[in-house]
Amino acid sequence: MNGVRHGSFVEVPRGHRKGEERANKRSYIADYFSIESLLVLFCLTASLLVLPLILPPLPPPPLLLLLLPIGILAVLMILAVMPAHITNVVVSSV
Repeated sequence: MNGVRHGSFVEVPRGHRKGEERANKRSYIADYFSIESLLVLFCLTASLLVLPLILPPLPPPPLLLLLLPIGILAVLMILAVMPAHITNVVVSSV
């Protein structure tokens, strides 16, 4: 236990009690997100849930547009395994 012993009982520091842990989690979320950002996230979520039910279905995109992410992935994989030909790099230990 992370407490300080005083005679026959152990004093538990603040923040280590179960009720305070839950309160700290709530305040952490409130500290991390502002009211405006929570409102924007809520509206975006609601629109993603409601708009597909209202809007008509769209036609499929052209084949070349579907192949674009695959092409980007192929270029990135080629760049990842390509050796770097850098000749004038100075490496020094601190």
